[in-house]
Amino acid sequence: MIDLRKMEQFVALAEERHFHRAANRLGMSQPPLTVAIRKLEEDLGVALIERGQNRVLGLTAAGQSFLRDARETLRQANHAITTAREVAAGRTGLIRLGYVGSALYGRLPETIRAFRRARPDVRLELREATTATQIAGLREGSLDAGIVIPPIAQLAGIELRDFDRDRLCIALPSEHPLAGKAELCLSDIAEEDFVLWPMAEGRGFHLQVIRLCADAGFVPRVTQEAHGMHAVLSLVAVGAGVSVVPESMRQFRPDQIAYRSIAAAAADFPLCLAVIEPNPAVAACFGLRR
Repeated sequence: MIDLRKMEQFVALAEERHFHRAANRLGMSQPPLTVAIRKLEEDLGVALIERGQNRVLGLTAAGQSFLRDARETLRQANHAITTAREVAAGRTGLIRLGYVGSALYGRLPETIRAFRRARPDVRLELREATTATQIAGLREGSLDAGIVIPPIAQLAGIELRDFDRDRLCIALPSEHPLAGKAELCLSDIAEEDFVLWPMAEGRGFHLQVIRLCADAGFVPRVTQEAHGMHAVLSLVAVGAGVSVVPESMRQFRPDQIAYRSIAAAAADFPLCLAVIEPNPAVAACFGLRR
């Protein structure tokens, strides 16, 4: 097996064409270099150089071929070392980041912008997905991190970090008769058809909406389900029903959807960063200690 040090020594000698100069360049004395080159030739079973007195007269055909490949091998080895160090420091690599739709209307965009400025060589793959889909992605290894809404049914092995906060609000079609009222209570929409997301896609968030409605004295009549908050609001916009959604999403189709705040303290909810084994890039992006 030819090690990289022997290749480096041969390349230095081939470029300097002189044993003494090559030894100085390598930070070693001349005799060990002479021995190393002879050992390299013995290991390869071919002559690489044409020798003169302490100098190299030229390279054999085998030597010229070996020089080309040795330079490329050393270049690739240096690249591998540099890349490994950059990845370990979080300066390069890949982040596959999942997020619930409402996260795009909070602090997530600025977090991404700041990280892109600080670490431009890290590639980001952003995937909008429900909390349940993100947790499955983390467990199967298709996601590196997720912005989710707790609680999480199966939390074992998942680490949650506080990331943002939001509140629930009422969303109804802008042409709905109640849209003309500046303030609404949840009880005002008790008789309306609701658009919600399946409980399996976000059990805790779904139950929070059900509890808020129960506190207001009714059970919502869910006539339509949609996967993801943008899909829910798109159905509200076309008149399929009303919903209770994150207040941060007021910017989504404001000409087609009327949003009204919910005063209840129970309307508040957190968004969390979910990770299992954060890679260095994820740790750098979200300021995690590893």
